[in-house]
Amino acid sequence: MPPTPPPPPPHGEPPAEAVKPLLRGILVVRALSDADGRASIGALVRTTGLARATLDRIVATLARMGYVRLTGHDAVLTPRLMELGNAYLSASRLPGRLGPLAERLADELDESVSLAVPDGDGIRFVHQSTRRRAMSLTFRIGDLLPAERTAPGPLIAAGWTGEEWERWRARRAADPEDRGFPAVPPRDDKAAHGVRTGHARRFEELAARAREDGWALDDQLIEPGLIALSVPLRTPTAPRAGEPVCVVSVVSHTSRHSAASLRETLLPRLRAAVAGMERELARPAAGPAAGEPAAGRLPGEGRRSGLASWTGASKQELGREFIESLARGLTVPTAFGEGRDALTLSAVAEATGLARATARRALITLEHLGHVTAAPDRTFRLTPRVLSLGYPALSRTTLPQIAAPHLAALAGRVQDSASLAVLVGDDVQYTARVATRRIMNVNITTGTRFPAYATSMGRVLLAALLDELPYDALVARLARAGPRPLTRHTVTAPAELAALLDGVRRAGYALVDEELEEGLRSIAVPVVDGTGTVVAALNVAMHTSRRDVGACLAEVLPELRATAARVEADLDVAGRFTRVPTV
Repeated sequence: MPPTPPPPPPHGEPPAEAVKPLLRGILVVRALSDADGRASIGALVRTTGLARATLDRIVATLARMGYVRLTGHDAVLTPRLMELGNAYLSASRLPGRLGPLAERLADELDESVSLAVPDGDGIRFVHQSTRRRAMSLTFRIGDLLPAERTAPGPLIAAGWTGEEWERWRARRAADPEDRGFPAVPPRDDKAAHGVRTGHARRFEELAARAREDGWALDDQLIEPGLIALSVPLRTPTAPRAGEPVCVVSVVSHTSRHSAASLRETLLPRLRAAVAGMERELARPAAGPAAGEPAAGRLPGEGRRSGLASWTGASKQELGREFIESLARGLTVPTAFGEGRDALTLSAVAEATGLARATARRALITLEHLGHVTAAPDRTFRLTPRVLSLGYPALSRTTLPQIAAPHLAALAGRVQDSASLAVLVGDDVQYTARVATRRIMNVNITTGTRFPAYATSMGRVLLAALLDELPYDALVARLARAGPRPLTRHTVTAPAELAALLDGVRRAGYALVDEELEEGLRSIAVPVVDGTGTVVAALNVAMHTSRRDVGACLAEVLPELRATAARVEADLDVAGRFTRVPTV
């Protein structure tokens, strides 16, 4: 289990062996993260203090790695960056092993449940099981909160040393309004004055009480109406048996509970659930844990295995705009994962393909920044601070947001409109779309719905139902939808449609010719998530005069499949420990 990470790096000069481009690159990523994932180049220059030429080179390198996308004058974080945070989450085993149990507890209690770990004198979320309500929890995985304004905080502070308490007091004095914690509302003037005048002593009392009671409450410390009950989860195995691993919280609202009733009603059930989680952590892992991708689908695996040749080719193509030491340094966190929580220098070098000296300097740099901690046995571990590298901003990315830049690139290549859609009942609903500039264009907007049986994306999505439904059941479903002719070409017989769908499933694409509208031809392919489930469809639509069927298959279908693969790669990374909404 990962130990409590070190405090933030001291101001001043980093170690002499630190990789300066890696320091600057992480500074830029943090600036983008603090800007919620998007900022103009000019704003980044002002925020980081870097020269424009230096910043341009860093952004070009991050873009080459797939971590940043340039949109006009803005730099935007991409889902691929989440592979860094995924490495920590996988190595910790917490969301993979405990996430399903947290989901079960949230269902049982009908309240939100979170897992949090210490990060300096704050707490950082590593899992959220949120109830969908008008007023619900909005914290994201990776968000950092001040310990004194949370229920997990007193439980974590209960084990602080005198030095850690001094660091906490210094931080409170320097930032009484909590401006350094963008995930929480800043304290008002009255509350900030209370911090300055010593009212924060109450937190020390809460920590002492939590040490005795073994639980803690947040009674509207973050904002009015929000209450939470927390219990520590302790590691059940030697050599650190009994030490806190994380804190499990049940979060509610004063419209449902008072702080007292939350404790009285839910504390026994929360303790029982935590005991079950501790037993789960004690159980030997049988193969990849939940959330761990199948072999061969690990994000970044291909790039890591050929890192030297990849960075060399990138340098040759981009010249001085590509910073090899930055790219190699950012690859180091991806060496960690399930079963790879503590690695020696040699293991990091072997996993990344880096020379030992290069890996060592990268680890020294990451340790200085608080993203890596070194143990006396000469092993290294990632800390939860890795999640600060874009994870909160990206953890609620939707599938349409993931697909949008890929659709734009596809539309630019084929010079026809490209769309993403999902199945809603018997219809397809467009969730993302990029049109082309033509006098005669396919005029469809996001949110538009069409009968699935008469569209290429609909047939791809209906064909996927054959993985769950018997053939006869699909015929019956099509009959209940009441297909009707929309043009003289529309296929409406349920049995004939089912036969077409069986062919679509085997071929891996659907081509529909003038069945939705005269003159409209479209071709679609499925989008598959990491579990192999078809979650959406991509298509290209055009007027029949643009290309004949043969040209669609020869020119458009390969582009569609390549685009779907890119969307799926981003979806794999983004969906590894978070739920990616399809709309």
